[in-house]
Amino acid sequence: MKFVNWNVNGLRACLNKGFMDYFSREDADFFCLQETKLSEGQVSLDLPGYRQYWNYAEKKGYSGTAIFTKHEPLSVGYGLGVDAHDKEGRVITLEYPDYFLVTVYTPNSKRGLERLDYRMDWEDDFRVYLKNLESSKPVVVCGDMNVAHREIDLKNPKTNTKNAGFTLEERNKMTELLGAGFVDTFRYYYPDLENAYTWWSYMGRAREKNVGWRIDYFLVSEDLTNRMESAGIHPEVLGSDHCPVYLNLK
Repeated sequence: MKFVNWNVNGLRACLNKGFMDYFSREDADFFCLQETKLSEGQVSLDLPGYRQYWNYAEKKGYSGTAIFTKHEPLSVGYGLGVDAHDKEGRVITLEYPDYFLVTVYTPNSKRGLERLDYRMDWEDDFRVYLKNLESSKPVVVCGDMNVAHREIDLKNPKTNTKNAGFTLEERNKMTELLGAGFVDTFRYYYPDLENAYTWWSYMGRAREKNVGWRIDYFLVSEDLTNRMESAGIHPEVLGSDHCPVYLNLK
């Protein structure tokens, strides 16, 4: 089973930058997107063999997630069931016989950390949500989680300790999530690999210089590690300021 995740930073723009070529080439069982930046009806995709699930933000041109899958789910859920969080199109959950698949676009703490307090509440509620799912079956969770967990996960850790995505508070919440029984699949295979990133600023030729951050993840419940075959990053794929990440399960 092949899972692909990509923050496309505006699907309409990405469609003009090779999205469908990559989508067709990967032929994934599950293709998860963040930052679609769409309202319902703005894009109609012809994806033979795939079911499409969309979660739109109330605010136009903002946030949004989607999952395209070859496999009909037992059930579909949108959001966390928390009013304070569920207006921004950030979470989709598909239930299958032996696991849940969750895609997430974690709120950014913003310049000046103006949204950090809200982010902390989100992190706690999202962790509770995942653990509630896990009480019945294992979970695969993927998405732009807007945090570089360790210093190895970004090019310039020393100068970013007070910036959104690398504050101690955000990193500690990821540590707490992993400590609650989830596995960072990329680090499972590559615990010490440096210069492996999934997002690069559009400024200063950051991608060309590989001055990046690893903020896009596949996490799995510990019970699923024996089904893992591979996990990785596709930094060569353009079309967004993020690149796709993937996971293969038996």
